[in-house]
Amino acid sequence: MAKKDAPPRWDRKMQQRLARGEAAALGEFYDRFASLVHGLAHRVLEDDQAADSVTREVFTHVWEHPDAYDPKSGPLRTWVAALTHRLAVQRLRATGTAALTDDDGGASAEELELKVRHASVAARADYIVQSMPAPLRAALDLAYFQRRDYRQTAADLGVTEDEARRRLRLGLQLLSTAHDAGASGAPPEYGGAA
Repeated sequence: MAKKDAPPRWDRKMQQRLARGEAAALGEFYDRFASLVHGLAHRVLEDDQAADSVTREVFTHVWEHPDAYDPKSGPLRTWVAALTHRLAVQRLRATGTAALTDDDGGASAEELELKVRHASVAARADYIVQSMPAPLRAALDLAYFQRRDYRQTAADLGVTEDEARRRLRLGLQLLSTAHDAGASGAPPEYGGAA
């Protein structure tokens, strides 16, 4: 990208196509982002039906309000993830509040907010992992899920041990930002400063 604030070409073209009402554009948009949207919604809500509902809401919102995305604010992928997160948290709060008003031994307001914070951190971590470069993700996958040390990871990836350590360190540093949702670098949708 030549300029920092210039969105990727695909993002600009997709927004223009959606604004023109191209149904095929919505199909491409869905194909590209459906797993991200559903995965984030499920991570927050821990319920397939609720995640399906939020997924429909997100794509309906995108179809009805294509101009809501501001290319200057960042990539379309980030905007869709933030929209998904916001709608999923709203649903989580609404269902939690309804459980509180039913007063059948449900959680307190503080427990509900704690659940929302934990769900937000988990959703942000999922988004970070999905968005990180493939070499970092592959190194973390080997080290975490396959329980490889950095030497085995280096051998499996065909890189030097120093490079494997660097990839693991960078991947973990990125993941550590998920917990710092209140940090100034976090988007407002994830609890950062506006």
